[in-house]
Amino acid sequence: MPETTGVPGPWGTRPLPRSALPPTGTPDLRGPLRYVWWLITSQPWRVLRGSFYGTLWMVGLVFPPYLLARAIDDGLRAEDPRALVQWAGITAVVAVVTATVSILRHRTMSLVRADAAHRTMRVITRHSTVLGASLSRRVSSGELSTVQASDVLRIAQILTMTGPGVGAVVAYAGVSVLLFTISPPLAAIVVLGVPVLAAVIGPLMGRLHGHQSVYREHQGRTTALAADIVSGLRVLCGVGGRAHFARRYEDRSRDLLHQGYRVSETTSWFQAVSACLPVVFLGAVTWVAARLAVNGQITVGETVAVYAYVAVLILPVFFIIEGASAMIEGLVSVRRTLDLLTLDPPPTGSGRDLPGPEEGAELVEPDSGVRVPPGLTTALVSADSGAAAVVDRLGRYTASETLWGGVPLRDVGIGEVRRRVLVSDNESYLFAGSLREVMDPHGGHPDTGIRAALHVAGADDVLTSMPDGLDSAVEPQGRNLSGGQRQRVRLARALLADPEVLVLVEPTSAVDAHTESTIAERLHEARTGRTTVVAGTSPLLLDRADRVVQLVDGRVAAVGTHGELLADRPDYRALVFRGASENEGDPE
Repeated sequence: MPETTGVPGPWGTRPLPRSALPPTGTPDLRGPLRYVWWLITSQPWRVLRGSFYGTLWMVGLVFPPYLLARAIDDGLRAEDPRALVQWAGITAVVAVVTATVSILRHRTMSLVRADAAHRTMRVITRHSTVLGASLSRRVSSGELSTVQASDVLRIAQILTMTGPGVGAVVAYAGVSVLLFTISPPLAAIVVLGVPVLAAVIGPLMGRLHGHQSVYREHQGRTTALAADIVSGLRVLCGVGGRAHFARRYEDRSRDLLHQGYRVSETTSWFQAVSACLPVVFLGAVTWVAARLAVNGQITVGETVAVYAYVAVLILPVFFIIEGASAMIEGLVSVRRTLDLLTLDPPPTGSGRDLPGPEEGAELVEPDSGVRVPPGLTTALVSADSGAAAVVDRLGRYTASETLWGGVPLRDVGIGEVRRRVLVSDNESYLFAGSLREVMDPHGGHPDTGIRAALHVAGADDVLTSMPDGLDSAVEPQGRNLSGGQRQRVRLARALLADPEVLVLVEPTSAVDAHTESTIAERLHEARTGRTTVVAGTSPLLLDRADRVVQLVDGRVAAVGTHGELLADRPDYRALVFRGASENEGDPE
């Protein structure tokens, strides 16, 4: 377990973890090949061991034909049983050693690929945290899922070339030298034959690369649309947009199918040619060797050795071809990954990293005129996206001139901002794990504190309906919870964190009126004396707020209590009553 320190809070001790993982390093993002080279140089000794074992294994496959030739010529043809037994024994020893080396090679290369995949995943995760809230605006959830689920593994597969790939090249060179000692014409056929294979297969590889790139782009867009439809299905049904999005998905699926056919066609030709040409090559070399044996230019043992050499040579050739195919697919994935890793975070900070103000400082957002006094609950109401824009600026997710206790928010260190100002919305991710881990990822709060936070959020039923209480499993994004339960778990998690400034966006939009009333009362009591901002139009939450700020066209239009604005502002009254009628139909 990583060593942690803790700070006290109303729900128990909140830990500050210290990283126990080795550093990931700084990736080279100047191009796909440079990135792959960075993955290689990040684990040099393991890659060298993989290359050594791969080379030793491939070379070990070359020896049996030579030993077989010696057994035939020195043992069988010379009628020397002792020599036959001797060469047969050596062949058995070589087979055992080769099998052992093969196991070591496979184990080492599995570690090489696992390290590359894990390192890439950590780089993506680290950069995703740097991008923060801007990530969802610039990269779709479907695209990000595709990168993490498939591209990472394809990238790792490229590193197979550093083990068996290197061994295949060495074995190919070794077979060519051995064949030269038997017959220079045969050696010339082998040396020139593989380049001819590459010349034939090369154009197919180029076409395959292009088609796979196009297919990958269509796949990302289709997956993104599917994820968006699933996540917003309830809203789509409400506004009547389900049929429209279904047609869009059908059109994109049809385009993806067409691109898949193009990839499959090229792949089938590539695989057929790459499978047949080596066999034709083997047949040609064997025929030449047989002619040389008939003419007496090589012995019978050498003929058998030549056939065995070329048969063994098929394996390195296949490795080279398959490695090239994996390289094509992997480089496409690297390019997609680099598109993500080269996104620059929005310029929300100045880089000065000044300390924040003393606790109890006021937040002032001059672009809209919103002021957030310390120790009070301030509600933001707007008919458009004005409140959401203010929330982004208050949380420093977008650039602004926001002041915090007179200090520009952009000048405060981002770590301190994230620790003291917490924005919680309905898109906040719920990771898989037990309910206790979902609520308290760092494991620093007692169970009583977790239960208290769930109670304030009106989520007692989540705890009682699950079979193992806090130990019950929660699926990624809370898929085994209802929409209302997910929302209340997010609220409880935010309350448990107990930030100095808590910003909540539509925290009760998916619950019924009775539950919402209970949450509003408990939330107001739990956050008494703490700075809280609530963005939404729920009259039950607005009634519990100390002050309500109405925004029109992104600017403050009125400030007062809920009752005062109801009496003085017809537009406010219409907005709140519309929000109440919309929430009445929300499912639990």
